[in-house]
Amino acid sequence: MITKVIRIGNSRGIRIPKSIIEQSGIENEVELEVKNSQIIIKSLSRARQNWESAFKRMSENNDDNLLDKDSALGQSSWDNDEWTW
Repeated sequence: MITKVIRIGNSRGIRIPKSIIEQSGIENEVELEVKNSQIIIKSLSRARQNWESAFKRMSENNDDNLLDKDSALGQSSWDNDEWTW
């Protein structure tokens, strides 16, 4: 989609069509990032909201077990002796 850059006071901006807003989940705040001469707009919607309470419930329910136990079996001596788990 092509859109025009418009003046907004001393700044410049773009209008984002409703369909794109709905698809992206953008609500009130976004994160802007410049990468390889591109502006990336990331939604700050509720994707990670309440993670802390969810992890706490997982721990209380003993549902926070290591899923890849097989990879932990092949630990090196450094993993066992030097690393603090």
